[in-house]
Amino acid sequence: MSHILAIDQGTTSSRAIIFDAAMKVVASAQEEFPQHYPDSGWVEHDPADLWSTTAGTCRAAIERAGLAPEDIAAIGITNQRETTLVWDRDTGQPVHNAIVWQDRRTAPFCRQMRDAGHADMVTARTGLLMDPYFSGTKLKWILDHVDGARDRARVGKLIFGTVDTYLIWKLTGGAAHVTDATNAARTLLYDIHKGRWSKTICDLFDIPMEMLPEVKDCAADFGMTRPDLFGRAIPVLGVAGDQQAATLGQACFEPGMMKSTYGTGCFALLNTGDTAVVSNNRLLTTIAYQLDGKPTYALEGSIFIAGAVVQWLRDGLKIIREAKETQPLAETADPTQQVVLVPAFTGLGAPYWNAECRGAIYGLTRNSGPAELARAALESVGYQTRDLLEAMQADWQGKGASATLRVDGGMSASDWAMQFLADITGAPVDRPDVLETTALGVAWLAGMRAGLYPDQAGFAKSWALQQTFTPMMADDQREAKYAAWKRAVKATLSY
Repeated sequence: MSHILAIDQGTTSSRAIIFDAAMKVVASAQEEFPQHYPDSGWVEHDPADLWSTTAGTCRAAIERAGLAPEDIAAIGITNQRETTLVWDRDTGQPVHNAIVWQDRRTAPFCRQMRDAGHADMVTARTGLLMDPYFSGTKLKWILDHVDGARDRARVGKLIFGTVDTYLIWKLTGGAAHVTDATNAARTLLYDIHKGRWSKTICDLFDIPMEMLPEVKDCAADFGMTRPDLFGRAIPVLGVAGDQQAATLGQACFEPGMMKSTYGTGCFALLNTGDTAVVSNNRLLTTIAYQLDGKPTYALEGSIFIAGAVVQWLRDGLKIIREAKETQPLAETADPTQQVVLVPAFTGLGAPYWNAECRGAIYGLTRNSGPAELARAALESVGYQTRDLLEAMQADWQGKGASATLRVDGGMSASDWAMQFLADITGAPVDRPDVLETTALGVAWLAGMRAGLYPDQAGFAKSWALQQTFTPMMADDQREAKYAAWKRAVKATLSY
């Protein structure tokens, strides 16, 4: 029992990764699944796809590693956050598709809550903004729009969960209805200061509290899998939302340490220790992780579209066949053209938080083509990251924020994108040996709980640097390019 199975259930694919006793990857499996867009700004997943791809990749990874079920000591789960599911407690049947974190259908309700003066109260308790991004308003939408759902929920027939909760429920055959503090903290229903669900907010949203899962530490006993799934019952011992898991995987355990993960979206977290810092720059106050009943807090900036802009080049514009083509294409772009892409396909996240605005491209000429669009797409991720870092440094002023950003996620493999990130922020960017930091973070949680992996201090010592990107752009060029980005954002918001 010297291996850990990490489940990484993401927005566009499910992955399973096997780590050995030295926390090295020995096998993995990945499977993409369809995205559903039933209306403008709406994004859904079929819950059956989430489960089938998760179970299938787990079996495939174990097989590829040449392991027997007895070799797996524990399971860790990390997941796309805020995505919302409601299902029947007895039959397990979902009452609606999963509503994905990117979905903006609840923008009118959020505006109604803000106009009624409830936003400050919600933010004070949850650390979050009154925005469609979070689970609570999505849950309310399902209860409002599925016939009989609220009545069934009130008598305990329907239950709610984020993706981690749903997967644990499926893995355990319905024996466990649980979540961890990091996922609970993203629902808009959880008081991060008192460490419990907020009855005040649930009453405001008309959400029966009987639906909500039990909240546990990130390293805890979440239940045992059904023996028939993998050949024996395996304990689930670690859970964290994907961005918090990446914070753990990057060993950002000290206040002031920062990480930024580039997946479908981009999410930067700054560890603020035992202090829940209130942002004056529209960042989120959230739980970075919770161990032994003690929460560690973070400031978070959320960008909705990062790697997804490359998917748009591939699937929407069809100017590339594979994501890896973006970098060589961007390198051939005409340096005299200043094309700026604001990828507000599902609105803009931090620090703007505008759910209604949509994407725009500026500076097009007759000579603009695929190369210029590819460069603008990659640059948009750097610009948005600088927006976040400037807001974080303003909120954390004088408290010793690290001058270096640790990066991970699929897009961080692009040398071009990471060099531009260092150039536009004017700060070093550290890329670790292990880019799968999200899966590594929950593997460590589960392995530590199982007695296989070291404690925080031991794990932090194992973090290894692969490459540092240092700023090479001239100051005047950096500021001119960033000023053009700010003008483009302003124009997009006004449109």
